[in-house]
Amino acid sequence: MELDRLDLAILDHLQANGRATAQDLGDAAHLSASPSHRRQKLLEEAGVITRYVALLDQDKVGLPVNVFVTVKLANHKDETLIGFERAIEACPEVMEMYEMTGATDYLLRVVAADVASYEAFLRGRLTHIPGVQSFESALALKRVVYRTNLPLRQGGR
Repeated sequence: MELDRLDLAILDHLQANGRATAQDLGDAAHLSASPSHRRQKLLEEAGVITRYVALLDQDKVGLPVNVFVTVKLANHKDETLIGFERAIEACPEVMEMYEMTGATDYLLRVVAADVASYEAFLRGRLTHIPGVQSFESALALKRVVYRTNLPLRQGGR
């Protein structure tokens, strides 16, 4: 699906306010409510909009600790990679997981209530996943930048 300036305006507005009405979206894209609603539905059907969520404050829900973990696997066999990915997908404290190039195989962002909770995740979950050779943890001291909005107007759009 090729996104035009109207689609980008709608998406940009929805990223800032997922509860926007069709009228709100229309105002943002300089359309009436009905065509903006149709465009929103088409963006959903095309998979550009994958879901709507509420963003929570980590500190206020008792999960202020962010730890970035690099993981090196013992080998790169399909069953090892797939097994590791499935095991991590089942860990609710892992907020993000990326397969990486370079010296490590995966990068995880793990949230926890405190350092003891993170240690429990390491000892109780991560070290028991078959194929994990090694890992390194980096505790984030503070969040400096956190975005959920993609920069839609970058790259000439």
